[in-house]
Amino acid sequence: MASLYTHQSKNVRKTWFLMTTFFVVIVIIGFVFARAYGNPNILYVFFIFSILMNLIAYWQSDKIAIKMAGARPADGPEYLELNRIVENLAITAGLPKPRVYIINDPAPNAFATGRNAKHGVVAFTTGLLQVLDRNELEGVTAHELSHIGNRDILVSTVAVVLAGFVSIVADMFLRSQIFGGGDRDNKAGGVLMIVGIILSILAPIFAMLIQLSISRKREFLADASGALLTRYPEGLASALQKISAYGRPMQKAHDATAHLFIANPFGIKSLRGLHKLFSTHPPVEDRVRALIGKK
Repeated sequence: MASLYTHQSKNVRKTWFLMTTFFVVIVIIGFVFARAYGNPNILYVFFIFSILMNLIAYWQSDKIAIKMAGARPADGPEYLELNRIVENLAITAGLPKPRVYIINDPAPNAFATGRNAKHGVVAFTTGLLQVLDRNELEGVTAHELSHIGNRDILVSTVAVVLAGFVSIVADMFLRSQIFGGGDRDNKAGGVLMIVGIILSILAPIFAMLIQLSISRKREFLADASGALLTRYPEGLASALQKISAYGRPMQKAHDATAHLFIANPFGIKSLRGLHKLFSTHPPVEDRVRALIGKK
């Protein structure tokens, strides 16, 4: 029988695969650099860089995500009820109470982050707290706790950092070609340059595809698990409808962290044409239909 913990081991494997793939991609790019410029030390630098980035992605990615979202701890007396809701649902889910954060933003949204349940974080926008009633807020909270229970926040949070660094390295390589460098007169060096440019172009695309493959499936799973936790799928369905009805983007919407949120932080205007195809979230209509069977 499926539970909040059914996909834990699968998501841990995904994380190791993601980190290993990042390591291999960076080392390959470093090898191309080293051969093209005739300097083996470049490969060593890229090797060390890939290890450091993996360590940062695992140990510090939650702090990076919180910082990027502009979140602050929900410690004031006005957030006592919110903390109580989170604590009660965490007890029901058999999880430690995650740290609760607030994002000062009128757009209703929420996300979870952290490398495991002991270091879990849930963040809510002020706009979300204003438009949702208690049942709806419980539905959103249960959704985020499901991400923590399934440990897919580990995959998603690591992806925030690694995808960003893959794009940075790729951009560095392309800039080095624009502004000169490398042995272009040497045939082998020229071939390596072409391979390096191809890798640099594919790297950010690869990073984006990782995020997309993680997000869409995990949102349906978290919706189902959250509904199982509250025993009231209508609450989450109603919350999703209210969130999508707002339509406008968040003030600090980032491509790197978009997949962490319960709904697309760029608003409905971004869900047109190709943007809809490459959205990090499935359509709200499909999610509501999966929860309560209505169009």
